[in-house]
Amino acid sequence: MNSMSEEQSISPETVSLPDSVHHVRVGEKDVYLVGTAHVSKQSVEDVRQAVEMLKPDTICVELCPSRHQAMLNPEAWRKMDIMRVIRQKKAPFLLAQLVLSSFYRKLGQHLGIQPGADMIEGVRLAERTGAALVLADREVEITLKRTWRNLGFWEKCKMLGQLLMGLIFANKVDDDLVETLKRKDQMDILMDAFADSFPQVKQRLIDERDVFLAQKIRQTPGTKVVAVVGAGHVQGIKDHIHEDIPLAPLMQIPPKSGVGKIVKWAIPGVILGLILWGFVRQGQAHTLKSLTVWVVLNSGFSGLGAILALAHPVTILAAMLAAPFTSLNPMIAAGFVAGLVQAVLRRPTVADLEDLPQAITSLKGFWTNPLCRILLVVALVNLGSSLATFISGGWIAARTF
Repeated sequence: MNSMSEEQSISPETVSLPDSVHHVRVGEKDVYLVGTAHVSKQSVEDVRQAVEMLKPDTICVELCPSRHQAMLNPEAWRKMDIMRVIRQKKAPFLLAQLVLSSFYRKLGQHLGIQPGADMIEGVRLAERTGAALVLADREVEITLKRTWRNLGFWEKCKMLGQLLMGLIFANKVDDDLVETLKRKDQMDILMDAFADSFPQVKQRLIDERDVFLAQKIRQTPGTKVVAVVGAGHVQGIKDHIHEDIPLAPLMQIPPKSGVGKIVKWAIPGVILGLILWGFVRQGQAHTLKSLTVWVVLNSGFSGLGAILALAHPVTILAAMLAAPFTSLNPMIAAGFVAGLVQAVLRRPTVADLEDLPQAITSLKGFWTNPLCRILLVVALVNLGSSLATFISGGWIAARTF
């Protein structure tokens, strides 16, 4: 039997199952894909009905171990070491996760349902029925790193810009948006729009996970499997579930681009070379003016970033003092220096960390919660320093030649 006929085969149970359930025959195994919307009460009910009617041996959920642990232990925020997050240069990833969480929490409040309730229901039913639970998604950190490292410089800038815009507008949720996200047949439209803007992101964030989910579901024990997955992944899983695809390549984190390393060192090298060349050709006064422009723009833009993040005055000063030097040293960024200073001066308390889930549901909360403010300091100071480097570097080059 070929894959197409297997996908079209219908078992007796499917006659009365919810429309969101898709049956696929994989060898001797019956797989039932429950396509859900992560902010839909109906999706939670669909998961419950499917499990109660099918009584599966195994329940797969679209969660990775770390996201599963976060759901089991929502108080994990209390144990966060923000200093370690900054030192390990994970602040941008954490900020991205908080922006996405903010969006989903706002949707959840609008709909009166906890975001991810469909997955939580799958986990709960596995415990209640004794079915084996399989966490079928790829680890989120691997997905983010594979996505980020496969982007070019300008694509990264575009992503950061949209991330900051998303932060500003994360609390703007209207009825039209909610209805669009609730209609599962609209998921493909949303993904197509995403693919147009960032085709490489779509490949890593969606297409690769379709393959990963399909293989994990294919490899699960038991002869009857219910898999709770986002509706947008259903077709991709059906396309790949009959193939035997090794997962190891999808788990590898690409090394940092050699070109990126060269560019990272080349930019400060070129700028220093231009200043030196200007000194040789036009003398001390020319060089002093170039250095003045470099220091003023780097200090000014980085300080402005810290001010926009409502940083402590000492943090603003630290950003302004560090930027002219860190912009010439690819090993350290002004935002990380400023973030560490802010963390020392306004270290988040347990109460601040406990307030984080609520704080991220509003724009004001992002700026008033000490943890969020530290992340904003890192992001906005780094953004200011990068802009100053390109503007002042371009000015020095134009003036020198």
